[in-house]
Amino acid sequence: MKKILIISDSSIGENFIQRVIGTYTTENIYYVVETKAKEYKEFNPARFKFYEFDATSFYKLANLLKMEFIQVIVAMENQIDVENIIKNIRNVKKSLRIIVLNKWKLSNIDPNVMLINSNDILSSRLLDYLPNVPVIAQNVGLGEGEIMEVLVPFGSSFVYKHIGVIEQKDWRIVAIYRNRRLVMPSRKRMIQPNDLLLLVGKPEVLKSVYRSIKRELGQFPEPFGSNLYLYLDMNLMNNKNIFKMVEKSVFIQQKLKQKLIIKIVNPNDIEIVEKIKNHRDENIDVVIDYYGKNLNQQMFDDIQNKHIGLVMVSHKLFNNYELRKLFYKLHVPILKISKKSFENIKESALILSDNKNLEKISSTAFDISEQMGLNMELHNFLKEHQENKEQVIEHYYNLATIFSKSIKVIKESQNSIRVLKTKDNFLQIIPFTQKIATRKIYSLLSTDSEKLYHKLDEYHQLFIPI
Repeated sequence: MKKILIISDSSIGENFIQRVIGTYTTENIYYVVETKAKEYKEFNPARFKFYEFDATSFYKLANLLKMEFIQVIVAMENQIDVENIIKNIRNVKKSLRIIVLNKWKLSNIDPNVMLINSNDILSSRLLDYLPNVPVIAQNVGLGEGEIMEVLVPFGSSFVYKHIGVIEQKDWRIVAIYRNRRLVMPSRKRMIQPNDLLLLVGKPEVLKSVYRSIKRELGQFPEPFGSNLYLYLDMNLMNNKNIFKMVEKSVFIQQKLKQKLIIKIVNPNDIEIVEKIKNHRDENIDVVIDYYGKNLNQQMFDDIQNKHIGLVMVSHKLFNNYELRKLFYKLHVPILKISKKSFENIKESALILSDNKNLEKISSTAFDISEQMGLNMELHNFLKEHQENKEQVIEHYYNLATIFSKSIKVIKESQNSIRVLKTKDNFLQIIPFTQKIATRKIYSLLSTDSEKLYHKLDEYHQLFIPI
C-alpha cells in the first residue's frame, strides 16, 4: 500500500479530497491534514486518515513525516503557508516528491517539487469552449472516463508485452508517449516501463484495464476474481478422491490466501459431507446443492455472484466434453487437479508453440508460480518453427528481470510432451483456447501441444483464458 499525504486548508483542496474518496483504486492510503477538519461523505476508514492541525508547525508535521510517504499534495490558501510547509518537509525528507497547487507566481528550483498552476488549468479549460480551436489532450469526449492516460510502472504485467497479444475488447491503446515523444502503436510495438498509454474505451472497461496495468505479482486470482471455487460432484467421484481433492484445495487456499468456496453437488453420503463441513472457517465456506438441477446455470451464477477467480475440478470432470465446453465459457482459470501430490511440486512447466498464446498469459503464469513457490520452465522443441518462440522467450526473460524471478528455457531435440512425461511431478500452465474445448478425437493427428494437453493428463494442469 502506498502512503500519500494531503495538506489542505482551501475549498479546492476540500473538493479534491472528496473526489479522491470517489476514486476506484484500493492501493493507496491517504493521510489528510487540515487546519480545520471538514466532513466528508462515504470515505473508507481503512484508506483515509484525517488529522486536524496547522501544517506550518514543524513539530507536528515532522511527527507525521516519520512514516514513509511516496508523495505530498499541498493545496493551501496562503502563499507564506505553502512556502513554510515545503521548508518543513525538506527539513525532514530531502527528496520526497511534493505536488503544490500554485495560485501565485511561485518559482521552483527543487526538481522534486511540481508546481500546478491553477490559472493555466482554468484558462486551458475555457479555451476548450472557443469555436474552431482543437482540443489538446484534455477534457476530450464525454468527460465520463472514456479517455484515460495510464503510466506503466516498472513492475506492471504489461511491460515488455507486444501490443498485438493484448486482448483489447471494448478498449484500445491509441497512443504511446515515451521519453516525452509520441510513439504510434502497432501490433509489434513492445510496451516499456514508464510508457504513458493513451486509452480509449468504455469507462467501466478502462477502470478494469487500469487495475490490470497497475497490477504486480501476488494478486492472483485477480483480475479474474478474488475467491477460489472447488467443484465436487459426488455422483462422479469416489469418496477417497473427494477427500484428497478437499485437502489439495485447502493447501492451495493457504498458498493463495484467498477465500475458498467448496461446492458439493449431488451429495449422497451424509458422513462425508459432514467431514467436509468440518473445514469451515472464516476463509473456507461449504455450499451444498441437494437437488443437482441446472448445474450449468448454477455454476455461471456462482462465478458471477461470488467473484470467483479460480475454479478447481478433478481430471475426470475436466475430461467430460460438455463440462469442458462450460469451463471454457466461464472465462476464468481452471485448475485440473490430478491424483498426484500438490505439496511436493517444485516446477511450473510451459510448452512453447508456434503461436504467441503463452505471451498472453505470461503475467498470470509468473504470479501463480511466485505464490506457489514454483520454479518456471519453458520447454522449446527445436524441430519446430522458432521465430515466434524467440519473441515469447524474450518476453519471459524480460518479465523475469522485472519480477526478480528466474526461469529456465529447456531446449529439446525430442517432443516436449515426451520429455515432460518422464518427470515425477509438476504444474503445467496452458492457455485456455477454443482448441482445448473441442473433442479429443480431433487432436489425434495434431502436433499442436495445446490440443495435446490430455497427453499429460496425469499431472496437474492450470488452464488460463486469453
